[in-house]
Amino acid sequence: MPRDTAYSRVADALRTRIRAGEWPVGARLPSRARLADEYRVGQSVTQRAMELLIIEGLLDGRTGAGTYVRAPRARLRVVRSRRRAPAGSGPVRGTGTSRSHTKTRVAATESIAERLAIAPGDPCVLTTYAFLDEDRPFEVCESWEPMAVTDGTPVLLPELGPHKGAGIVERMRSIGITVTSALEVPRPARATRRQAGLLGISVGDLITEIERTHYAADGRAVETADIMVCDRHSEIAYEIPLR
Repeated sequence: MPRDTAYSRVADALRTRIRAGEWPVGARLPSRARLADEYRVGQSVTQRAMELLIIEGLLDGRTGAGTYVRAPRARLRVVRSRRRAPAGSGPVRGTGTSRSHTKTRVAATESIAERLAIAPGDPCVLTTYAFLDEDRPFEVCESWEPMAVTDGTPVLLPELGPHKGAGIVERMRSIGITVTSALEVPRPARATRRQAGLLGISVGDLITEIERTHYAADGRAVETADIMVCDRHSEIAYEIPLR
C-alpha cells in the first residue's frame, strides 16, 4: 500500500467489517499488532486507522484496555445564538443539565489578561460550566470576569445572588453596564490531557475551541471565556438573525 493512503484503506476495511456486524457493539477489536500483521502494514498505520474511527465515533479507545465498538449515537447540535442562553454560558442547549463551580480572586493568566485589557495577575472571578447530555459532558466553558468590574456588587458571583444564572448581559445591566457585543473565535483542535479530563474523552480527540469575549458600550471587555466542545458528540451551528 502507498504510505500516504495505507491508514485510510485500513480504516475503510475496519469500518466495513464493523458495519457488517463482525464485531458487535461492545466487542473488543484485535490488537494493533494483530491487525498490522493481517493487513501487512506497520503498527503506526493501524493505530492511525483506529484513531480515525474513534474520531468518527465508531470505536472507543480505552487507555490500557484496548479499543471497543461504540454504540451509535446521534450528535447533539449546539446552537450559538445572540439570544440569551441559560447559566451565562453561550450555546442554546435544548434538553440536558449543567453544573458550575466558581472561584474568586483567581489571578489572570497572560492570555486572559490580554483579552480583558488588565494586568497579568489581576484578580478575576473564574466560573467553570459543564454542560451534560445523558450525564456526559459535551461542552465545558471557563468564564473569566475581572473583579475590578464586579467586586462589591450583587453580581460578583454569576450563579449566586439576586441575578444568578441570568447571563452576562442581564447581570451587567443590573449594575449599570450595557453589554453591546461579543466576539467569538472558533478553532479546531485536539484535546490536551486537561481538556480530555474535563470532557471525558481521549487525549487527541477532536474538539472545537471557542474564544469568546463580551464588550460593554464603552469598549471595555467585561468577560472572556474559553469554550471547549467535543466534536465526537456535538456539532456547532450558528443562528444568524437577518432582521
